[in-house]
Amino acid sequence: MQMILAYWCVLIAAFMPVGFVAYAKFFCGKKMDLESNRYPRRWLEETDGEQKRAYWAQLNAFEAFPPFAAGVIIAVISGGSITAINLLAVLFILLRLAYGWCYISDKASARSLVWFAATACTVLLFIVAAIG
Repeated sequence: MQMILAYWCVLIAAFMPVGFVAYAKFFCGKKMDLESNRYPRRWLEETDGEQKRAYWAQLNAFEAFPPFAAGVIIAVISGGSITAINLLAVLFILLRLAYGWCYISDKASARSLVWFAATACTVLLFIVAAIG
């Protein structure tokens, strides 16, 4: 049986938002302290620049996760090509990391292109499922 690398990609995608928000809280701008952690969402809303964009990248990563995870699971269950599923899942992860970098770096046009490509990977997972 061929290893389903795509399942590991689902795990990575599930925790990707944590990486973006950790960057926002601890690695750029004003660092979050113990008092700020009492109200982390309010604190993040009051940030700006790179820090705010890292927070927004986190929110977008949460939005992208459910259809991607569903696409992987449905494609595997329907008997889709494991090679195609693995390829699309790895490509999705790489594109979503690039998306986060574009978002944080304020590269809006590139961000939109990368978002479209990552979304296409999710759609293609459902197509792989349909042709099983």
